[in-house]
Amino acid sequence: MIKAYVVVDFPKWKKKIKSPEKYILQKIRKLQKISTFKNKNQEFSILLTNKKKMKNLNFKFRKKNKTTDVLSFPFNHIIKKNVYIGDIAIGYEIIDKRSKVSDFNYEFDKMWIHGYLHLIGYDHKKNKEYKKMKKKEKLIINFLN
Repeated sequence: MIKAYVVVDFPKWKKKIKSPEKYILQKIRKLQKISTFKNKNQEFSILLTNKKKMKNLNFKFRKKNKTTDVLSFPFNHIIKKNVYIGDIAIGYEIIDKRSKVSDFNYEFDKMWIHGYLHLIGYDHKKNKEYKKMKKKEKLIINFLN
């Protein structure tokens, strides 16, 4: 079973997604219908925050003094029978801005899926890796929406 712990530390998130915990739970249930994600014992957390906190995290962990949309912090540790795979942080303002020409939930899904794929080992430092990760993201997003 895949389990996500959702922490909301920026109130505007709940104006767009009434219950982020329930929202993510529904998406994960659907995600687990894809064969790649069946029978996975994974846990991770998602921090829903703002651009200021994202900038601080980006500087602290990546030495980049700018805000960003999503950060992933992979961590491989077994807790009971589940593997804690890491943490994801997502900034509200960038998602909100993108949703002006799209849909907030769709943009949010793109970000947490992107972060989740980083936690399970996907990367995009090289062009070949980028294409592989983008293909997987598209497959998941299309399935979820």
